[in-house]
Amino acid sequence: MKREHKVRRTIVAIIVFIIAAVIIASHPNLQQPTVSPPKAPTSTITTEASGDAAETLYKLAVKGRAPKTGYERAQFGDGWEMQQGCDVRNIILHRDLINVQTDVDGCKIISGQLNDPYTGKQVAFLRGKTTSDDVQIDHVIALSNAWQTGAQALTAEQRQAFANDPLELLAVDGPTNQQKSDGDAATWLPPNKAFRCQYVARQIAVKAKYQLWVTAAEKDAMMRVLHACPGQALPSI
Repeated sequence: MKREHKVRRTIVAIIVFIIAAVIIASHPNLQQPTVSPPKAPTSTITTEASGDAAETLYKLAVKGRAPKTGYERAQFGDGWEMQQGCDVRNIILHRDLINVQTDVDGCKIISGQLNDPYTGKQVAFLRGKTTSDDVQIDHVIALSNAWQTGAQALTAEQRQAFANDPLELLAVDGPTNQQKSDGDAATWLPPNKAFRCQYVARQIAVKAKYQLWVTAAEKDAMMRVLHACPGQALPSI
């Protein structure tokens, strides 16, 4: 009798176990949660830009833009200087154009060809009322931008030297220069991506030479460009 009772209890226990297993299988939420091993933390490896341009940028002061109050083109001199009998505009055209033709005195450029750094295109230059502006001389640091980032503290002579410094000047495609206007690196970069490293390096060199500062946004934009060109050097002119 006892044995029969024991067998009955065993059978009941087995049935209960089976019923419980069926219920759990049909209700996944009742199953014991699977514990996944902890994932390794993901990290973004960041490296600092390298080269003379980046090192110089690290040393520039970072400030907000000063007010534009008092800015006039005349604060940087009355147009292009004359140097050794030739105006700076024509000196830069001589430097940056190829296949140049000059007038009889050898100063004024009559025609030439520009390998435009801003667009990567060939731009023909022909002196004339409706064609001369096809090629313009760009102040790499716009004069109004310079005024708002430290040039107010320069002397009139220093500002005139700034506006006529070959380091600060490039012959470029006229319409593209108009699009740039007075933008800094945070708001405008050359459409020709292959030139952006050289462009930013030139801006840094100019700002360092004249002790101008950069805004935080401007510095960030310059750093992003320089990350693409490790070892970027500063231009000498």
